[in-house]
Amino acid sequence: ELEEINGLGVQLAVVIGGGNIFRGAGLARAGMDRVTADHMGMLATVMNALAMQDALESRGLHARVMSAIRINEVCEDYIRRRAIRHLEKGGW
Repeated sequence: ELEEINGLGVQLAVVIGGGNIFRGAGLARAGMDRVTADHMGMLATVMNALAMQDALESRGLHARVMSAIRINEVCEDYIRRRAIRHLEKGGW
């Protein structure tokens, strides 16, 4: 569906979540430290984003992964202005 929409010339930004792997709130309710649970949820989000990036790029579409958690070897740091500049430049 994303490829079809992109083919129409529509620029897309996709926000990914990690709830299918971990839900921080649920883990915290089960007794895990809330901060640890939230961190696990954020890492799950990055994992899903990397999977989506790979799927898009295997179809010839350009994709970027940005995260508020610093994982420089894996994805770009999320900086609002940088994200806006990426969108302004296009590339999808």
